[in-house]
Amino acid sequence: MRLTTCLLISSLPLFIVGCKSDPQQALDKAADQLQASLEAKKTGAVYEQLHPQFLAQQQNDRAWARQTMAGMFLKYRNIHIVTFRKHSQIDATYQNKGYTDAEVGMTGAEGLLPDAARHYSVRLEWWKEGDDWKLARADWQ
Repeated sequence: MRLTTCLLISSLPLFIVGCKSDPQQALDKAADQLQASLEAKKTGAVYEQLHPQFLAQQQNDRAWARQTMAGMFLKYRNIHIVTFRKHSQIDATYQNKGYTDAEVGMTGAEGLLPDAARHYSVRLEWWKEGDDWKLARADWQ
């Protein structure tokens, strides 16, 4: 019994280290969650991921994002995002900043066939707050 207790106590630091969240994995998960929330048309979930100082295209704030999502979600019953290429990385100098670069295709449809489809090159800048990555900047072309 004593040996078992000693083994459990001595291995506890390994479990704690194993449970510690990996910032890179958390950043990847945040980007995936953003895509899933947009496709599921969950305005509240997307809004929750936006940093209070969020800016899109260097000028549009969180209120603009909410209005744009509401309009898009009303216009299209089905929204799908196809990711052709995606790469997320944490800033080497500022560990509380991360970036996601992606090539995506977005479609909107009232029925099964898309009514609209567009290709975008997207650059997302994430700021870490506590254990969460919040989307602070979004630019696309």
